[in-house]
Amino acid sequence: MPYLTALAVIFLALMPFHFLKSPSGESIKLIEVKPEEFNPALGKEGGTLYFILNGDPKTLNPALAQETTSTAVLGEVFSGLTRIDLKTMKPVPDLAQRWEVSPDGRIWTFYLRKDVRWSDGEPFTADDVVFTFNDVYYNDSIPSSTRDILTVKGKKIKVEKVDRYTVRFTLPQPFAPFLNALSAEILPEHRLRKHVEDGTFNTAWNVGTHPSRIVGTGPWVIKEYVKGQRVVFERNPYYYERDKEGRRLPYIKRKVGIIVSEPDTALLKFKNKEVDYIGLRAQDIQFVARMKNPRIRVYDLGPTPSTTFLVFNQNPRSKVPPYKLRWFQNKLFRKAISHAIDREGISYLVYNGLAQPLYTPITPANRPYYREGLYPTYEYNLEKAKEILKSLGFEDRDGDGVLEDSEGKDLKFTLITNAGNKERETIGNIIKEDLKKIGIEVHFQPIDFNSLVSRLTSPPYDWEAVIIGLTGSMDPHFGRNVWHSSGQLHMWNPAQKEPMTEWEKRVDELFDKGATEIDFEKRVKIYQEAYRIISEEQPMIYIATPKSLLATYDRIQNLFPTVWGWYEENRLFLME
Repeated sequence: MPYLTALAVIFLALMPFHFLKSPSGESIKLIEVKPEEFNPALGKEGGTLYFILNGDPKTLNPALAQETTSTAVLGEVFSGLTRIDLKTMKPVPDLAQRWEVSPDGRIWTFYLRKDVRWSDGEPFTADDVVFTFNDVYYNDSIPSSTRDILTVKGKKIKVEKVDRYTVRFTLPQPFAPFLNALSAEILPEHRLRKHVEDGTFNTAWNVGTHPSRIVGTGPWVIKEYVKGQRVVFERNPYYYERDKEGRRLPYIKRKVGIIVSEPDTALLKFKNKEVDYIGLRAQDIQFVARMKNPRIRVYDLGPTPSTTFLVFNQNPRSKVPPYKLRWFQNKLFRKAISHAIDREGISYLVYNGLAQPLYTPITPANRPYYREGLYPTYEYNLEKAKEILKSLGFEDRDGDGVLEDSEGKDLKFTLITNAGNKERETIGNIIKEDLKKIGIEVHFQPIDFNSLVSRLTSPPYDWEAVIIGLTGSMDPHFGRNVWHSSGQLHMWNPAQKEPMTEWEKRVDELFDKGATEIDFEKRVKIYQEAYRIISEEQPMIYIATPKSLLATYDRIQNLFPTVWGWYEENRLFLME
């Protein structure tokens, strides 16, 4: 269909761009996207799309997935009642066809699509929705972080079936991010109820489960998973969405995720055309520029919403020795470390200048919540760091170059990150050397990503400090599982029964208040206060925010990328 190719070429030609000079002196054109101009064309069916997965999934159960290696595999296998339209950034219907809300904003009635089937052919009904919320997400024996964003001031939402295709949600009080929250994955009752009832849900749908047993309503099904090699996806034969000519979506019939944890190896696979697209690190610009391949498109998506940070373990239930807990729980100690991190240098050396220092839990991608000058900053100042440590009683009493606390304990700790992530490994080595200058001995140890996640999220919480990152969220409430003291991802001290500190108690109150504030401007101010407190307390020491860059070959058509994902991804098609 030549006219489709012509339309795509015209579209790319009209997109604004600028030229970026790589460190080698080569120029490369970056395409800047404008979401308001996203208009997918009719596509053609067929083909296989190849892409990179950064690691093996830890689970195939979406209710338990907390790491990107798992969510990257499961994200398109399941659907929610709503989804986010990345052109308007507003919630739109998905498994729900429409909804009604009572005048007081508390009672929501959802009318489900009647043309949806699970990927095994079974019909999707209201029973699946009620099961998902009442028996899984609100089940205290199931450690799902989704529960954290589906509570209103700690109270559960009442979910009940009205009829086969109607579900009613009764909220304790108005809940501003409610429609966004309903993008949470709906699970098949006919496949999983038995696992809830016999207590095996937390081990069901593990990575050893045959893919045919993983049943969803999303556009894709898992056909094959080979550990350390690949995940193969095929179109869900029962997926409901079609184009305006009645053709089934997605247009692409098959996708292959090649598992590569080493970014340099992934880049070589892109160069060799083994994958169709790849997210670029700043240092990859030079490599891509040298390829001089006219079929490559590089997109500048702006600052990433993802964050990278250093965090200390403050958990009294952990294996951290009590004297180290006293260090890590001291705000002044954390501020000293923050002053010893050269964010400007890291932005230049690690990200080739395509990044900026970050001091807050959110990045410039999170406007209007992010505002320059609103939050405290911590300039790189080793002398100031040493002064703070001295005020806390740390001195080099035996002259060996390592500070000791007032009890004579050497100021040393182990810092971990995920092996294979060169950016984090480089950041870790820079921090190690700077801390050595002020008398702190750091044992830096990159380890396997899934092992790292297990240490962070599971007893006995065996870690002291870590460099890791989190994906951003469009609505602040979706960070509740990180910032509320009861959250499963409240990394420095997760799942607290009561907040350990007064400042955590205040942040809890603000996140609960923000969830129920309907006035948008007031919501912004509430969350800005929460982020200011977090920035002041430094439980997570933020480092830098890079640009989000995407490189693709031009055989991918209808591609409309954003930092939050791809607009109408099901309408991608391939030109051979």
